[in-house]
Amino acid sequence: MKQLILKNTAVFFAGLMLSAAPIAASHAADKPTLAFVVNGASDFWKAAEAGVKKAQAEMPDYTMELKYPEQAAVAIQQRLMEDLVSAGVKGIMVSAVDPKTQTDGLNKIGSQTALFTTDSDAPKTNRIAYIGSSNVDAGKQAAEIAKKAMPNGGKCMGFVGLLGADNARERIEGMKDGLKGTKIELVDVRGDDIDQTRAKKNVEDALVASPDLTCMVGFYSYNTPRIYEALRDAGKLGQITVVGFDDDPITLGGVKEGTIAATVVQQPFEWAYQGMKLMAAYLKGDKSGIPANGLIIIPTVIIGKDDVDKYAANLKAMAGK
Repeated sequence: MKQLILKNTAVFFAGLMLSAAPIAASHAADKPTLAFVVNGASDFWKAAEAGVKKAQAEMPDYTMELKYPEQAAVAIQQRLMEDLVSAGVKGIMVSAVDPKTQTDGLNKIGSQTALFTTDSDAPKTNRIAYIGSSNVDAGKQAAEIAKKAMPNGGKCMGFVGLLGADNARERIEGMKDGLKGTKIELVDVRGDDIDQTRAKKNVEDALVASPDLTCMVGFYSYNTPRIYEALRDAGKLGQITVVGFDDDPITLGGVKEGTIAATVVQQPFEWAYQGMKLMAAYLKGDKSGIPANGLIIIPTVIIGKDDVDKYAANLKAMAGK
């Protein structure tokens, strides 16, 4: 069974409305509550907040909220979900911190409420469906960026938040697969547990420990900006190929000026917007939106230097600016 791939005009707008305010956590007794639980604090999720807000405006009979765990840790995320279940939440969509070690905990949540996954899937659990990117395909797109930027080969170091999360593992797997048969090698990937200070230090340490690196890959949204800052501070911007993910303003600025080769863009706004609507329909008994394999894939695209202005203009237009 092929994955269900949603192609829509919003494919360039993953980061729209980045300044949207967080949704208040008020559980109205007469309304079913749906929650979107992220894996850790990051500006990447501002677009998802906007998606939740749009879904809420279209479905006033529900209370919808986006929740950040206090820390990007399995136990803390699990406790947050258990608290939501105790408060009567009817559906939870979660980006699992570490699916491999969360199976029992996620199954517990799934036995008590409608459980969906996003961003980082947990396919071995009783989750109903996953809505998000194909992280393997996104990794292959990162490989395409590297191959175009380094036709003669090179040595890459990767940087990511959560090494155990499926989204990280699959992006790394996809990139390695996409680099097969080339002279480009992804030699290692360093994790930072979504710690911004540690993320930058990982890059600084790599510059010292591996002076022969010719390429760096930021697998999470904030990793590319930290790579940019570390290279800038070391006077090496433009000397090392940078492959990015997502549309942080620093990343887009680097792509436009040519110090970042290109970036692979996701659509967290659509994950949240379409995901909340999907959960609401499911709770009403409409399961027509759930494909047989439980995978709803929203495509990723590559944003290069020539695409940045159009992309930015589209973001402003969608945000009404």
